[in-house]
Amino acid sequence: MLNLVLFGPPGAGKGTQSQKLIEKYGLIHLSTGDLLRNEIAQGTILGLEAKKLMDEGLLVPDEVVIGMISNKLDANPQAKGFIFDGFPRTVAQAAALDTLLSEKNTAISGMVALVVDDQELENRLLLRGKDSGRPDDANPEVIRKRINEYNSKTAPVAEFYKGQDKFTSINGIGSIEEIFGSVSSVVDQY
Repeated sequence: MLNLVLFGPPGAGKGTQSQKLIEKYGLIHLSTGDLLRNEIAQGTILGLEAKKLMDEGLLVPDEVVIGMISNKLDANPQAKGFIFDGFPRTVAQAAALDTLLSEKNTAISGMVALVVDDQELENRLLLRGKDSGRPDDANPEVIRKRINEYNSKTAPVAEFYKGQDKFTSINGIGSIEEIFGSVSSVVDQY
């Protein structure tokens, strides 16, 4: 089973590259952001709590996210693999994901990180915010807070996967096809 972690700060292009990877490798997209937004759209208690945190640029509690991921894995027993988009975001989540996957007799194949500088990220998110309708993409202060949150809490996850020899970084600036070519060349080695 091919299980990929697509990694990078908000606005790095994870969603775009995920779609291309899904098409090429037949993977199931597991975006915690999409799972959470679905809960928000349904107006569940979890969704309302998640919306409040997300609007403030904060992360949703680990146990909630791991539970949603476990349910998604169980719902797709015949999957060729999964692409984890936007998760894990902390070392604790990475360790919990390893434990969860081990219990399901699989593991992370590798992590591919899209590297983009902070100013480019802010520009991309503000542009995306004009069309997405997401309040967290329209406010420069919230965007900076999300990027800082990533840099302080999420970036250390790269070290976790480096320690397992499962980490590769890719320049996230360029055309979609150029970036995808670089990502594919890494994935083909798994």
